[in-house]
Amino acid sequence: MPSSRPRVLVLRALGLGDLLAAVPALRGVRRAFPRHEIVLAAPSSLRDAALATEAVDTLLPASAPRRGVPELTGWQGAPPDVAIDLHGNGPESHGALAALGPRRILSYSCPSPGAAAPPVWRGEDHERERWCRLLKAYGIEADPRDVLLPSPPGPSPAPGAVVVHPGAEAAARRWPAGRFATVIRAVLATGRRVVVTGGPGEEALASAVADAAGDGTVEVLSGGLPFAELSALVAGAACLVSGDTGPAHLAVAHGTPSVTLFGPVAPRLWGPPPDDPRHTALWYPGPPGDPHGTTADPSLLRIGAGEVIASVLAHIRPGGATGGRDGSRPVGANGCA
Repeated sequence: MPSSRPRVLVLRALGLGDLLAAVPALRGVRRAFPRHEIVLAAPSSLRDAALATEAVDTLLPASAPRRGVPELTGWQGAPPDVAIDLHGNGPESHGALAALGPRRILSYSCPSPGAAAPPVWRGEDHERERWCRLLKAYGIEADPRDVLLPSPPGPSPAPGAVVVHPGAEAAARRWPAGRFATVIRAVLATGRRVVVTGGPGEEALASAVADAAGDGTVEVLSGGLPFAELSALVAGAACLVSGDTGPAHLAVAHGTPSVTLFGPVAPRLWGPPPDDPRHTALWYPGPPGDPHGTTADPSLLRIGAGEVIASVLAHIRPGGATGGRDGSRPVGANGCA
């Protein structure tokens, strides 16, 4: 049954990494509308992650193929008091919200009749900064550094492990499986526990990487872990190694040391905070690529196993970063290869 409180509807019907990149903006919305119910339109699989941000009250299931704009047909009751477009720069996303008849829409496009011109979309903005800038244009303060999630309620299934996540939604952001196996062998040689994770449909990839590492001790947790378990695993890890995908954003959200491999999109647009030594972003500049492409991006393929190994060892060596929740001062590089 719809809430009796006025409601704010926020459209962000994308993936886990997209949700986590929007946390600073969502917290700004929460502070600006303390008496409203904050409803997030997003895939139902993100319900637990959305609630974990402590900025969302309710999830409205909404998704569309290929990161498209969904129809918000599940909305019930009175129109939203305020609708906020954190999905794109319109006009489709703006139109999906306008169809519900909200009193006010905050977006990068299509101002309401008589309203001031919306802010200008800038392609060079970092994703976290983009949505905070949108809100600021409408008088709502949001801090792009406000990224941390609360500690997960449950224990890690593999405390202190190095977690390797070789998958990504698109092939353009998948580093070769054999190179991940080479990195794992180097980590195993230090005596560290290694866990390989994978999302839904990535069981074969995760198993192949673990098998190629060769010693039979690498654990595999794939098939799409429930958010609470994935969150606890990443929060308790010594280091996360992955491409530019959801778990990399989760490492930032938990302050867990990470090594993230970037290809078609530069870390200045989607990467970790550049002044945080817990996170290493490896990237070779090149022509802009397609983050949803069907083959590995050439810039991503320029990253060698040796430089990834060196970055991981810098985080897990004695006196270096040993996890995001133990209060130690992590040591590591952050920047481009």
